[in-house]
Amino acid sequence: MPDRRVLFVHAHPDDETIGTGATMARYAAEGAHVCLVTCTLGEEGEVIPPELRHLAADREDRLGAHRAGELRRACAALGVSDQRFLGGAGRWRDSGMMGAPSNDRPECFWQADLDEAAAELVSVVREVRPQVIVTYDDNGYYGHPDHIQAHRVAWRAFERAGDPAFGAGEPWAPSRFYATAMPLSVLAGAVGTGPFRQVTSVAEFGFGVPDEQVTTRVDAAGHLAAKVAALRAHHTQISVAGGHFALSNDVGQPVLGAEYYTRLAGDPGPAGADGREAGLFG
Repeated sequence: MPDRRVLFVHAHPDDETIGTGATMARYAAEGAHVCLVTCTLGEEGEVIPPELRHLAADREDRLGAHRAGELRRACAALGVSDQRFLGGAGRWRDSGMMGAPSNDRPECFWQADLDEAAAELVSVVREVRPQVIVTYDDNGYYGHPDHIQAHRVAWRAFERAGDPAFGAGEPWAPSRFYATAMPLSVLAGAVGTGPFRQVTSVAEFGFGVPDEQVTTRVDAAGHLAAKVAALRAHHTQISVAGGHFALSNDVGQPVLGAEYYTRLAGDPGPAGADGREAGLFG
């Protein structure tokens, strides 16, 4: 078993690449065990290519199966060989954006029983034995219900994985817990740039946190090409051009070789030149 092991918990296929792809590629290339748990198949995603938009209206949820294939290709580009769906593929369905009728479907992730979902994740934690868990903050990075639920489930699993009374398997207690973060100063540098639709203020992005909230910066510029390839693999959800990418809203964001996090549990690690932690393992 590799000395360093990290578990990423993401809501839908493509989230892993957008927020943490370069980090995953770096640690995988360095020989760490990188495990990705994806909580849904992304059945409610908005499809960009016109020739594939029929998938979004398909009652059999073929978009989910299609996106699972995109995820496999993205993980291959990142060098990540351990990817799982929480509870198995399709156990919980994409909930859609906050306030959508799909939030009320009993099978959606937003409606999942927290202890049941956390027990599924604990089984992965006890198998993989990661020192580090990475997911979103309690606002789900930008307020998506599945992102918020992913935070709740991952935090519950972080708290309970070492408790022999919770779930099956040999207890294991991870020591560090991180949430993805985007410093507002980095977003400010992206205003008015790139080939996609440009915003005129940071507020238009709809996400980002004050710089002082960001504890950690992972430099993975050497793995930027892997991240770009993984972004391109998510063809239904992401457009890539000129060092930028865009989702279905066509708002451009730069493809970053440095990724940012907030440490929510664990002791601080060594600081880099900017005063932030330079890695996730301490």
